[in-house]
Amino acid sequence: MKNRSKAPRSSGGAFNRSQTPPKQLKVTEQTELLLFLLDKLAPQGRNSVKSLLAHGQVSVDDRVEKLYNHPLRPGQVVTVRKDRTTVAPPLVGLKILFEDDAIIVINKDAGMLSIATEQETELTAYRQLTAHVRLADPRNRIFVLHRLDRETSGVMMFAKSESIQQKMQNGWKELVKERTYVALVEGMVKKTQGTITSWLRETSTLKMYSSFTPNDGQHAVTHYKVIRASRNYSLLEVRLETGRKNQIRVHMQDLGHPIASDKKYGAKTKPFSRLGLHARVLAFEHPVTGKLVRFETDVPKSFLSQFKEEPR
Repeated sequence: MKNRSKAPRSSGGAFNRSQTPPKQLKVTEQTELLLFLLDKLAPQGRNSVKSLLAHGQVSVDDRVEKLYNHPLRPGQVVTVRKDRTTVAPPLVGLKILFEDDAIIVINKDAGMLSIATEQETELTAYRQLTAHVRLADPRNRIFVLHRLDRETSGVMMFAKSESIQQKMQNGWKELVKERTYVALVEGMVKKTQGTITSWLRETSTLKMYSSFTPNDGQHAVTHYKVIRASRNYSLLEVRLETGRKNQIRVHMQDLGHPIASDKKYGAKTKPFSRLGLHARVLAFEHPVTGKLVRFETDVPKSFLSQFKEEPR
């Protein structure tokens, strides 16, 4: 299957800012650039217009111009772009799959922290995306909706306002239609599909574990299906009914087939330096348009390389 993100089937007004066409404005009388823009871009504020100039988003006759008092003469064409010509720092360990005014969806690499912990001050997905949205406006922020473990790769999303964050989190169970992972686990899983149910608790050392006593912790339900199996490893499609901390990792240990390279939860083998867990599919109702959006990525090649043949 091709590595791709599936853009919204019906955008319903959601748009990607980088695809907005530039605005072309014809000069009809002598003036200065800032005064001209304030007039033509009203009701856009003075600071906003200055920001466009500072970030190289304004051209006069196809030449980028940043001076407020640059003289204009009749017949010239001023072009205003939504996207910035300044070179933004490259995103490290993640790729933006989709962005509009409400959300950002990314494909995170294994090894990249979703957000910083109290002990961590290094580069994170959250920090990079905050810098990304602030290129358009220094006041912009992003808001956490869910997390992936550092060594888990795959699709995750962030909100771009507190109201969207609250709407998504309050209605998470109804709005999120599919969260599907692929997991490379140790050994041959003989039962081709099944469901694991437990109540998750956390130790003082922050390790999660299952209790099978009803209501003794957070209820967790995981469904799995075998995609490929060999003597040493099985590749599973895993669907979350609930989204608890380390849920899949604990449930795979409960199944007797820990995730490859997951020493914390019982793995004895380490075929690669990352966890054998990838968030492959995320589908949800867009919080603004209400339309179903779905994002899907490939099974990591390192997972497939543990088998002689790739799954169909």
